[in-house]
Amino acid sequence: MIDFLRGIVAHLDSEYIVLDVRDTGYRVFTPNPYAFAKKQEPVTVFIHQNVREDAILLFGFETREEQTLFRKLLEVSGIGPRVALGILSGGRPEAVIAAIQQENISFLTKLPGIGKKTAQRMILDLKDKLIGAGLDGGLLASGGIPLDLSSGSHAGQGAGTAWQEAREALAALGYTAAELDRAWNGLQSSVTSEESVDSLMKRALQQLFKG
Repeated sequence: MIDFLRGIVAHLDSEYIVLDVRDTGYRVFTPNPYAFAKKQEPVTVFIHQNVREDAILLFGFETREEQTLFRKLLEVSGIGPRVALGILSGGRPEAVIAAIQQENISFLTKLPGIGKKTAQRMILDLKDKLIGAGLDGGLLASGGIPLDLSSGSHAGQGAGTAWQEAREALAALGYTAAELDRAWNGLQSSVTSEESVDSLMKRALQQLFKG
């Protein structure tokens, strides 16, 4: 089984990247393909290989923690690879983990493809397994600051605050203020108060990638 691939991102699509590994192109489905838009140097993508009767699919992640969480999500009844990928595209891993540990059904049901029953199963099946797997969502990786999801801080924090956080993250990827202003001008008319930081980042990256 493939655990990771290292190569150049040769192509971006709305759902996947094509990774050029020694002149072989691997199609890898990933939560946010546009996060790779400005990476010209070789990148390491952590892989989950899904083997079906009719296809072999590769799902890829920027970090080992995302890969581990993806695999844990697959252990929940009713969650397949596509739904698990949608969960990671709709919420930061540490926020998803914290929501499970805090039994925050309101947050979990805002994630793509997750209804109340599936959210309850996620909590029941994973709450005690994530810490044992080294996935402690109660603390952020930077500074050990507890995540407060009681008011939906990730999924419903207001368009202005969400965009500010998304803008800072995009600036860290190397985008200029002018590029980010242009992206915001293309987005702001369709942004709602319920829009998440991750959703804004993904849509802004699409705007930036289109030029």
